[in-house]
Amino acid sequence: MAYRTLTEFLDRVERAGELTRVRERVDLHLDMAALADRAAKQGGPVLLFEQPSSGRFPVAMNLFGTRRRTSWALSCEDFEEHATALRSLLKTAPPKTFWDKVKLLPTLGKLATMGPKLVGSGACQEVVLTGKEADLSILPVLTTWPHDGGPFITLPQVITRDPEKGLRNVGMYRLQVLGPHRLALHWQLHKTATAHYREYQKRGERMPVAIALGGDPALTYCASAPLPPGIDEYLFAGFLRGEGVRMVKGVATGLEVPADADIVIEGFVDTSAPLVREGPFGDHTGYYSLADDYPALDVVAITHRKDAVYPATVVGPPPVEDQWLGKATERLFLPLLQVIAPEIVDYCMPVEGVFHNLCLISIKKEHPGQAKKVIHGLWGSGQMAQTKTLVVFDAEVDVQDVSQAAWRAFANVDVRRDLVLSDGPVDVLDHASAHFAYGGKIGVDATKKWVEEGGREWPEVCVHPADVLSRMDEVYARLVPGAPPIRRPRIDAPPAASWTPRKGGILQ
Repeated sequence: MAYRTLTEFLDRVERAGELTRVRERVDLHLDMAALADRAAKQGGPVLLFEQPSSGRFPVAMNLFGTRRRTSWALSCEDFEEHATALRSLLKTAPPKTFWDKVKLLPTLGKLATMGPKLVGSGACQEVVLTGKEADLSILPVLTTWPHDGGPFITLPQVITRDPEKGLRNVGMYRLQVLGPHRLALHWQLHKTATAHYREYQKRGERMPVAIALGGDPALTYCASAPLPPGIDEYLFAGFLRGEGVRMVKGVATGLEVPADADIVIEGFVDTSAPLVREGPFGDHTGYYSLADDYPALDVVAITHRKDAVYPATVVGPPPVEDQWLGKATERLFLPLLQVIAPEIVDYCMPVEGVFHNLCLISIKKEHPGQAKKVIHGLWGSGQMAQTKTLVVFDAEVDVQDVSQAAWRAFANVDVRRDLVLSDGPVDVLDHASAHFAYGGKIGVDATKKWVEEGGREWPEVCVHPADVLSRMDEVYARLVPGAPPIRRPRIDAPPAASWTPRKGGILQ
């Protein structure tokens, strides 16, 4: 089901017993974040703070704090459902005949209904504040860590538009409150909003920006999704919701904003003005990102629902709430990754790797050097280019089991033969790189080595016969009632055979 409002989602969560109302007054400076961080680390409930220490609105935190809630937020029972639907869509071949086109019409018709729809009015503009009344102090903005440069908006949908092509981008960029009518925009080097800013700067024009908060939580997720350039995040949200996102024209900028958002901030960036100092900020890496210079937004309007709820999140040392946003992205984007590299079976970005530091990949290996081919291919693909460590395994390795993957990697790797070292773009938040946004990366071939790759005779994994395991599992269940299931090494792929070239390398 799609949610018209954030409140509808909160109602569902509350009915399921996964929402706790915090009725006492809680300070926005550190206290609220510390409480929410504890809830996130323990897989706890959504916290709805009804009396923040300042601001007009209640604060909802830990919205995406479990796999189940993140799936609900994306209008499904488990986000693997969306991955399956995407895979089916990607397999839809271009129609060759009239009858093929007829068969495809229902699918195309459904897709056509998922695009954003412009409507005349929306609840996000029930209250309109402009000029001096558009004061950011009405928002309950948190200061989450003790050395943060100030209060930050942490769960926004930042809407910009390419002045040349007219294409919209929706990104999740943190926003530091600098004053009652000013925000610092943390637009990182590789982000689309930065490209839009440069285009306005070349034209000598001020840049319109709108910031939506709340509404259907699927919209919030899509602002964080690493979509290919030119793909509208709100179109993707429509795919997840099963219906298009209703949009209205902003009251000051003319940018289209979600009609059912809780709060919308509008303003302009003077692209000829000096940059402003932003940060430090306790970031998703678990470390403070250092202060740096970024553009400033001059706020000219704030609109909101009469019953608005302010959404916020805490990022910091893992595990925190964003691990589930990352896991949803991992699962949803597997089909797209398999278009780039069809041999990929699965991949995992462990929470300990904070998304860009580590990626574990299993492949169906069919020729020598294939693992290294995948490593180089992914380093040339979208945001995967910023991944610092790629480890490639054979198909039978369950990369979702990080413990098993670590065992396999340490057992299978000869460091002189199997490492790929490179220099290239890294995440701008990577404090370990020798240079800003540029540093060393490592690829690891943890697959079984064929003779052509310098491998010797390769041993098999120790596994009991399936019939023995089945019988003894039943015995153990009687001996130790309530014992959790055990994860064992998978043996569903045969041992790798040596590649035998025939007639110019073609297998026959």
